Amino acid sequence: MIIDCHVHLNNYTEEPTTLEQRFQRMQAQLDKYGIDHAFVITSYAAHDKRPSVDEVIKVCRQDPRLHVVEGVSLYGKAPFSLQAIEERLRRRDIIALKLYPGYEYYYPTDKICRPIYELAIEYDVPVMVHTGDCYNPKAKVKYAHPLHLDEVAVDYPELRIVMAHLGNPWFRDTAEVIYKNSNVYADISGLVLGDIAENFEAWLKQQVREIIQFAGEPDKLLYGTDWPIVNMGPYLKLMDSLDLDPEAREKLLWKNTVRVFKHPNIEVASPTRREVNA
Repeated sequence: MIIDCHVHLNNYTEEPTTLEQRFQRMQAQLDKYGIDHAFVITSYAAHDKRPSVDEVIKVCRQDPRLHVVEGVSLYGKAPFSLQAIEERLRRRDIIALKLYPGYEYYYPTDKICRPIYELAIEYDVPVMVHTGDCYNPKAKVKYAHPLHLDEVAVDYPELRIVMAHLGNPWFRDTAEVIYKNSNVYADISGLVLGDIAENFEAWLKQQVREIIQFAGEPDKLLYGTDWPIVNMGPYLKLMDSLDLDPEAREKLLWKNTVRVFKHPNIEVASPTRREVNA
């Protein structure tokens, strides 16, 4: 079984595409690589290249493998309503929330985030938080440093936090935060753009191994790619290269994600045959 906890239906190219076209392309990728479930994360913005959460929910209903994480804009780049978010949580249209510090200029410790944390605790869902390097050059990475989430974890011990992108390039800071705090996890998504160069793959493999060694076990890492910014095939090959024992591999590829997200519609199935050479 494989769960990709971090994919998007945004258009990151200059080529005009419809949401339905991108959805069909995602389905084809899931089929090709044998991905059993994928979590589609909506953007902190909503416009012609970045569909709104309601648009994403509607299209994802066509495929039971897809589950929506609502990206929240705290500064008005996408429609924001706590009442609407709560209604989507109540209906289980969304399985988690995501914040975008760095892309939007605030620290995760700012009081503006408090209603999101409290809502996530009330509905027992995780909050994903962007950490580390940002795709947009106008972002300010000081807001996205992983150490800020140590304070959030301490102040909100009932909140499950998923640090997106391993805090890249602050991997050791990420390792400390997830080791110290029982309620903090990290996904391994978005560490490259496109494919992974061979020399960089070796370096990435070492970073992931060191985080696992520092934390003492692989229970704190979740598999994710950041597709379509990152291609799925090279990420699965990276997982193969880690040489994890079968139990650790299953934890990283899906068991940890099931445990952290607690989503009832994720069916535990037999592993799907997949192709990794792409």
